[in-house]
Amino acid sequence: MKMKFLFPANIDNEYRGQKIALWFFWLLTAVLIWRSQHHMFAPDGGAQSIATIPLDQWPAGASQTIVGLFALWGLSQLIIALLQLLVAIKYKSLVPFMYLVLIVEQAGRLFFFGWKPVVTAGTAPGGAAAVPLMILVLVMFVLSLIPSKGSKA
Repeated sequence: MKMKFLFPANIDNEYRGQKIALWFFWLLTAVLIWRSQHHMFAPDGGAQSIATIPLDQWPAGASQTIVGLFALWGLSQLIIALLQLLVAIKYKSLVPFMYLVLIVEQAGRLFFFGWKPVVTAGTAPGGAAAVPLMILVLVMFVLSLIPSKGSKA
């Protein structure tokens, strides 16, 4: 693994890592774009329908605040996802760097959800998938740093 893959001297559209990490990056980008728009546009922001936060048990003002925060969170997620899409289309040499961004973001989520837990009525898919996703993204990050056959290493 070479640091020049993580921070390339020239940012171009040549991906040098293992192909599976690029394919997974595309899949993850699509999922993250869907997730972000759902948080922004679903009537409950996905807070109750997906994350199982019991909005119907809280005062209307509290529920609306949570829905508004989910929409803002969705906007932040969309910005990162659109940057990923730009990298996937035009600047593939930055795929390893974007994996690093995702690792930092996911680690931050795990830390803050442990430190400041969210009350839910069940297990949200994002919560259940957090650790397996973190492991998978770490593996893909490493694979994105390993030169594929035929790449200019």
